[in-house]
Amino acid sequence: MRSAKLYQYQLPMDSGVILRNQRLVTREGWIVELRDGEAVGFGEIAPLPEFSQETAEQAGQQAQQLLNGWVSGEALDYATALPSVAFGLSMAELEMAGGLPAEGNYQVAPLCAGDPDDLVEELSKMSGDKIAKIKVGMYEAVRDGMVANMFIEAIPEIRLRLDANRKWTPLKAQQFAKYVKPEHRAGIAFLEEPCKTPADSLAFAAETGINIAWDETVRDEGFEVKAEPGVVAIVIKPTLVGSVQRCMALVEQAHEAKLTAVISSSMESSLGLNQLARFAAWQTPGVIPGLDTMQLFRAQLETPWPNCDLSVTGLSELEVVWQK
Repeated sequence: MRSAKLYQYQLPMDSGVILRNQRLVTREGWIVELRDGEAVGFGEIAPLPEFSQETAEQAGQQAQQLLNGWVSGEALDYATALPSVAFGLSMAELEMAGGLPAEGNYQVAPLCAGDPDDLVEELSKMSGDKIAKIKVGMYEAVRDGMVANMFIEAIPEIRLRLDANRKWTPLKAQQFAKYVKPEHRAGIAFLEEPCKTPADSLAFAAETGINIAWDETVRDEGFEVKAEPGVVAIVIKPTLVGSVQRCMALVEQAHEAKLTAVISSSMESSLGLNQLARFAAWQTPGVIPGLDTMQLFRAQLETPWPNCDLSVTGLSELEVVWQK
């Protein structure tokens, strides 16, 4: 006997969270609960403003339509579903079927969201691989280059993951590279999408010797995973990419092309983030995922994130907007 529920949530965010052109005050999304007999699974549907192609309202409407069919015995069609809907529903199905391992990779690459000196201190205390992520492109390219250079000088064994979100022109990208000493450039694990076009990003990698990774490009229509000079990784953000099956196919293609696949968050709640940690441990063992986004929230949802002392909102406290 199949049944399903769709909960709606709103969680407060840190006041400093800015997504491209807007400040994100509240994170909104949906939690789907699937039941088939004794088996139960949960999934999160949370389009990310400024990044997702769909709104939370559109995702909620489509989820209800698909769940109506599923409860009646139909298979869920992920091929035509919106990315966030496809991911949330497929994750719930996977968990319900017992296919999502319990073990998670909770070792995060710290995200530099404030004073760089604070991150240097945090990294110096870390054991194992010292990997950190820094958003670049928000300030002057020269400043970004100087900050990256400072990190590598302070912690020689560091491997920086930088993310420019396609914000630089080729000139701005070169200004950044100019302030990273040639002998320090190997300290950059990769720079995600430095330029507005993939062609300019490839040219940047060739000219500077700084490795790049695809992020937005992974979600472009017609994208194919392939080995290209200077490209060392692809970043997979399941909420923006689509179903679990699509994400797994991308991981497999990346490995075949000798590229690193990194599972990364799209500011999911602690419920979704925990599932991503489990998915990353399963699909990308040995690779630190990009999941250091719980610090941007002011509350958790249902499943606490390790070593996080924020208050937890249970699903029982949420509004059930649809059930059948």
